[in-house]
Amino acid sequence: MISVLIETKDNENELAKTLASLVPGAVEGLVREVIVCDHGSSDGTELVAEHAGCVFLATASYKDALARARSDWVLILKPGARLVPGWIEAAREHVAVADRPATFSRSRQTELSFWSKWLKRREDFGEGLLMRKGKTSSQKSLRLRAEIHAV
Repeated sequence: MISVLIETKDNENELAKTLASLVPGAVEGLVREVIVCDHGSSDGTELVAEHAGCVFLATASYKDALARARSDWVLILKPGARLVPGWIEAAREHVAVADRPATFSRSRQTELSFWSKWLKRREDFGEGLLMRKGKTSSQKSLRLRAEIHAV
């Protein structure tokens, strides 16, 4: 089982889309909990999180949210990211056999142009990161055979 961590600030609509894509993972028993780490939203982000049954942490740090996670593996997502079919099997397989973190790739439908990719600031976790809680690794992240519709 995995815990999902989503950092937000005024991401009501984006959060709803991401949570909707996580429902199949919860039904299949892969997603144990979703933790929304909010940084002072003034919209309905908290209401969306609470209605979906998420743990909502107002003004908590990323470190606090990670410490609150109950699973050994944590999936970090951006608000608005929508996991595409096949992600459950890829994540389950990775958790069962790998010890290194893994990143999701952007789906073809939301893929950036060459110049947009080149100019965009690269983030350590790409479009989504699946990692073992409390374990930092100097090894390069693996790529999961799963995609995310990114915003």
